Amino acid sequence: MQQLKEMRGPESRVLIIMTGGTICMRRSELGFVPARGFLEAGLAPRPSFNDGSNPGTLGVMVDDDRMKEHRSLRTPISTYGRQVRYSVLEYEELLDSSSIDAKGWAQIARSIARNYELFDGFIVLHGTDSLGYTCSALSFMLQNLGKPVILTGSQAPMLELQNDATDNLLGSLIIAGHFMIPEVCLFFNYKLFRGNRATKVSASEFSAFASPNHPPLATISSLKTHVSWDLVRRPVDLHPFSIQVNLETTHVACLRIFPGIKPEMVDAVLRVEGLRGLVLETFGAGNAPGGPDSALTKVIEDAVKRGIVIVNVTQCMTGSVSPLYAPATVLGRAGVVFGHDMTTEAALTKLAYLLAQPNLSYKKVAELMSVSLRGEITESSRTFFQHPNGQLTPKVAQVTALGYAIADGYLEAVRDIIKGARSFSLNEPDYAGNTSVVSTSS
Repeated sequence: MQQLKEMRGPESRVLIIMTGGTICMRRSELGFVPARGFLEAGLAPRPSFNDGSNPGTLGVMVDDDRMKEHRSLRTPISTYGRQVRYSVLEYEELLDSSSIDAKGWAQIARSIARNYELFDGFIVLHGTDSLGYTCSALSFMLQNLGKPVILTGSQAPMLELQNDATDNLLGSLIIAGHFMIPEVCLFFNYKLFRGNRATKVSASEFSAFASPNHPPLATISSLKTHVSWDLVRRPVDLHPFSIQVNLETTHVACLRIFPGIKPEMVDAVLRVEGLRGLVLETFGAGNAPGGPDSALTKVIEDAVKRGIVIVNVTQCMTGSVSPLYAPATVLGRAGVVFGHDMTTEAALTKLAYLLAQPNLSYKKVAELMSVSLRGEITESSRTFFQHPNGQLTPKVAQVTALGYAIADGYLEAVRDIIKGARSFSLNEPDYAGNTSVVSTSS
């Protein structure tokens, strides 16, 4: 026994939150149904999930003031010389992913918050139907996140002979237990995506999800995990982790523009009682039928004047909404917000998140919808067409000086620059497009 202990590497602790979905289902006379006891039935018998050492229990907060001991398992030693110890928190009432709403998202967020200090990372098992929406919602709800939260599921149940559940869960477990990627992510088919960039692209293939406008944060090969660290977002301030759970999706809607759509149809949606925000899926780079004097434009303009935030995203799988073509510019002049390259899932949940904050004005919500909060939008910095010649603005000069001080490791200079700044953002680019902590030329 002593020799076995010496062979084991250091441990990390991961909590698997089982909300439901295909991944934990089993066969029955009525078809596939959720299987209780997922850890015992699906994980304990598998050597890749259980080194057989019976490491005991882990305390898991099941509600705000009650901790319950849960059986834990431990993986074999990984390529990186570490073992992952984990427990499974099963919800008493499993969530149907096709029926999940803001209440279900809040339940997941609270489970993470209650156990945030007890575990190094979190995995959420979830049905694939609405997985993209849940990933996007949680990316906004989990504020100042400092640990990995990975959502995954499968197209076939873990207990089926041919399945993708084993690889999806094991890959998620390896990443959550080994790599500090402090984002809400989605892992599927050997790829780790930023959660609010992912969308479901297939109803049956194992490669069910894609991230059309953003590369994967990590990929798993037969030998190791390849993390694109330059893409990983990290906290830029010292605010503590918190959650916002009062999202209300009944105040937002999504409408897809199609050729020949009647302005009356759009107007009917925009006049739904209680509606405060609309995601408009338009053609190409943000185009819609009609012109500046068309009935459709007038309907949209009137809605904006009534205080409804309308966000323009493209129907295309890749690309961005921008003022490139006249129709998109017409919508912009009518007060519609350019959604850039946000997915529909990200735009809808972000709108619900912002509208739920009581102190944000209409103008501020509209402004924040076109700004990246959690990496949901590809950020672009200002372009300078000449080499700096000593005539930089004070703000740009300050950012540039800070970047050099950080690169050279001059802690005192860093402190002096930040202390002397009236306002500062570590995401502000200098003349070359570099931020204080990320260089575009590296």
